This record gives sequence, C-alpha cells and structure tokens, in this order.
Amino acid sequence: MNVSPMPPILLEAGVDLGHPLNVLLLLGVAVFGGTIGARIFRRFHIPQIIGSILIGLLIGESGLRLVSEGVVQEVEPLNYFALGIIGFLIGGELKLEILRKYGKQFTAILVAEGVAAFALVAGATILLTYLFTHDLRMSVALGVVLGAISSATDPASTIQVLWEYKTRGALTTAVIAVVALDDALALTLYAIGTSVAGILTGNVGASLAAGLAKTAYELGASLLVGCVGGFGLKAILVKLQDDDAELTFAVGAVLLAIGLSIALELDVILASMALGLTLVNIAPHRGPRTFEIVKRFAPPIYVLFFVLVGARLKIESLSLLVVLLVIAYVVGRSVGKIGGAYLGGKWSGASRCVRNYLGICLFAQGGVAIGLSILASHRFTPEISSTVILVVASTTFIVQLVGPLFVRLGVKKAGEIGLNVREEDLVRTLCVADVADAKVPIIPAGAPLKEVIRTVSGTEAFYYPVVDREDRLVGAITLHGIRNTFATQELDGWLVALDIMEPVVATAMPQTPLAEAFIQARRYNIDHLPVVDLNRQNALVGVLDCPAVRRSLSAEVLSRQQKADNSHDGVDV
Repeated sequence: MNVSPMPPILLEAGVDLGHPLNVLLLLGVAVFGGTIGARIFRRFHIPQIIGSILIGLLIGESGLRLVSEGVVQEVEPLNYFALGIIGFLIGGELKLEILRKYGKQFTAILVAEGVAAFALVAGATILLTYLFTHDLRMSVALGVVLGAISSATDPASTIQVLWEYKTRGALTTAVIAVVALDDALALTLYAIGTSVAGILTGNVGASLAAGLAKTAYELGASLLVGCVGGFGLKAILVKLQDDDAELTFAVGAVLLAIGLSIALELDVILASMALGLTLVNIAPHRGPRTFEIVKRFAPPIYVLFFVLVGARLKIESLSLLVVLLVIAYVVGRSVGKIGGAYLGGKWSGASRCVRNYLGICLFAQGGVAIGLSILASHRFTPEISSTVILVVASTTFIVQLVGPLFVRLGVKKAGEIGLNVREEDLVRTLCVADVADAKVPIIPAGAPLKEVIRTVSGTEAFYYPVVDREDRLVGAITLHGIRNTFATQELDGWLVALDIMEPVVATAMPQTPLAEAFIQARRYNIDHLPVVDLNRQNALVGVLDCPAVRRSLSAEVLSRQQKADNSHDGVDV
C-alpha cells in the first residue's frame, strides 16, 4: 500500500471541546479505555477488539469528540507500527513446508474469493450509481475502484481473533495464508481498477501497463526489504541469549522495514510479513522464541490501533446513494468472499471445514482498504473521491464490528478453538479444585506403624496426609520420610503415624488459582500440596500432585495439537 510521509507527532492538539489535549494523555486514555472495553466484551464471549473499536467510536468525532481528525492523523505512524508488528507475526506463521504442501490450494482460494468480491461489488456499484446519476463512465469508474478495494481483507483484526482464541488446524492455517496474500491481490486488482477508471475519466498517464508495473515494483521491493531484514536479524539473534535484547532488535528490525517501506512507497504489511517469513524459515529453532517475545510485547499496540480505527470513523452525513452503496458493498463483498472461498476450496480439494467456513473468516476490512481509498481520492474527481472514502470508511466500521464475530464463529464450527494452547495457558484457566486428587490415601494420626506400612504398601501414592479425628490436617508422611525413619530410628510397636509424620510447610485451598499453587510449591521446593477447607477448620479435601498435574497438562496440549494437525491431512472436524 502506498503511503506518504507522516507529519511529526505533536505534544498538544486542539479538540472540539475547546480544551488542549496532550497527545500522550490521549494515548493513555485510548490504551486504558480500549483495554477495559476489550475485557468487558470478553466476559460476554465477544472478540475483544470490538470493545476497543467501540471505545474509539465513543471518544472520536462520532461520539464525545475527544479526538479530532487532525489528532488521528498525527498519531498515524503508530498505526503503521501496529500493522508492521502484525505483519511480522503473520509471517512467522508461514512456514515453507506448509506453503509447499498447500500453496496451490491457498492460491486457488485466494484468487476465487478476491475476484468474486471484486466482480459482485463492482457490478452492484455500477448499477446503483448509474440509476442515480445516469453517467455510465463515472459509474463504471466508481465500480471498478470500489470492487478492487473490496477484495482486501484486514489481517489485523482477523489474526487477533485467532490468537485470542488459541486456534490451530486446517482452517486457521488457511485463514492466515489467505489474509497474508490478500494484500498482494488487492494491490494488483487496485492497479488494474484505477487504471481502467483513470482511462474512463480522462486522467492522464493512467495506463494499465504503468499501473501493473508500479504494482510489480511495490510487491517485489517489499519482499526484498523483508527478506534482507530477515537475514540481518537472524545473524544478530544467533549471538543473543537475552530476551530484552532480542525484543529490542526484533522491534528495531520491524521499524526499519516499516520506515523503508514508507520512504520507498512500498507495502508496509507485505515487507513486515516477508521479514517474519524469512526469519522463521532460516532460523526454525530460534525464530519461534523471538516471535513469542514480540507477541507478549504487542497487546498495548493492538489496543491502541483498534481504538484509533474506531476514532476515525464517521457515521453521520451519509446520502441515500452512499447508504445504498454501503449496503451493496457489504452484501456483495460478503457473498463474494463466502462463495469464492467455497468454490476455490472445492476446486483445489480443500477439507470440508476450509470450504465451509473460510469465507466467513474474511469479512474484516481495515488499514489496506482505507489506505487504498485515500490513494484513490488523489487520483479522481472530488465527486468520485468523496464517495469512495465515505463508502469504504462506513463499510470498514460495519465489517470491523461483525468480522471478528464471524471469525470466531468459523473457527468454533471447525472445532479449532483452544487447540493451540500451551501448558501455561491451561494453567491460567484452572484452580486447585479442578485438578486436586480427592481420593488420596489418608492416614489417621493415631494409626500404628503396622497400619501405616500396610497402607503405603497397598497403594502407589508418594504422599500421605495425616489427619486427626475431625479430618483436620496435622502432617504428612512421604516415602522418602519413611525411608529415613527406617534408617535412623529404632522401630517398635509403640510408634504411630503422629511419631513419623513430617510437618506441612504449605497448603492450598480449592479456590486457589493453579498458577499460584505451582508458584507456592516451587517456593518451598515440594511436589505435593495438601488442599484444605478453611471454612471447616483446615479439613483436608485432597492433595495437589504437581508433577502428575504437569504430565496431564502436557498430554492435553499434545492431544489438542495432534487433533489440529490431523485436520491438515484432510480429516474433517
């Protein structure tokens, strides 16, 4: 996407309320408020980015007018930074073995859904505009421009939903590949569309050959910038063992790719994506760690990006023609994406879940479409330019709200939610009561030594809580402790469990978060935590066997990954 040099960020900017507003304060409000909105929507199982967009709409010109259009333009470089980070992380998902295996399938789907959206939007726009204006040339010009822009899919919001819901499988892989390549297709169709429109409207120099040559330069140079940056970053990372330094160099490389893209009028997302793609394939062992570090750094940037998306949207002052064009655009684009993805998947032999659900995961539209509409506004008459910007801005608002919902619906129908989790992700969702062993062997404090030995020899446990007559925890017996007792004490018939037990150094409650319980176990260097109910005077309710729980979580992660990977081999979920 072509971009022009950005103005410097100012420290202050006037707002419509008449008060000077510090831009840094505005950014703080955007990040803080966007995060709150995201958390609220998450509670209702709605993608978080919708909350961030609505917060932006609330503080923008269509809401409280805390943010003027000028301020949004001043912080535009932050949008490019966010798109660069997203492109870098998308590239990290595109391993060559996947592209080699499914490249033809992805290409068929990409071309089918992009061209179908282009054709349906262009046709509907031409028909509606001609009915209102009776100007065939202007109608065709507007139709081909909007049709070309409609083929673009926003990678930011689409990928963010996949990350939020930890998805993995055939559909997830197809979505990532298609939205990554959609940028290149949109640029190509835009070059063709604007050249045709320029010829129809009499613009000088708008030849098809020149447009395609410029697009080829943009795509080729963007890939070159990213590839060179990937090799340079890999050469640096292999010498580092420090996470902070690794993050600094990775973000610096992304910023360099973004800056060069802006300076050379290249595509920001494509250059950043090529950077990530190069790194993950030439450094397959080191790359994943770098992407994980960058991903942990990125959430505030995403929140700010989507808040600013909402802040720039204007939903007032729409004419009847623009309203009808917006409806036709959304309907035609949606039908084209769904139908084209289905046909492309069927022709290429994609799995059923890809054919059925990929199309509804491609509704989102964002930075690329907005950028192309701005470029178009500089090439045509004010009438066409204003219509293009209004339609694209309005449709972006609509699909940015509904798009994430449909992405979630698609991956849910495909059964891919939660298949890309790590042990740490599972730990954060559990409490002690979910995994504690409530049937652990219990030894009464007054049990004689013979009974203790009989209990230990008849079970496979390693840890035996000792309780009093009211089932209150008073200590514990371990196999290691019994071994030491046999080696150091003279045994006789008078010994009972109370004499050989060890004191309990730490306990957990049923409602204690599992992550907190693991931290406590590591602090005391123990493997077992007795679980007690404080409301029942320290009554024992079970034991948390940390190594056993870890093994169970590892098995669950492996099972989910295998289920996801099976879908790549054509197994319908």
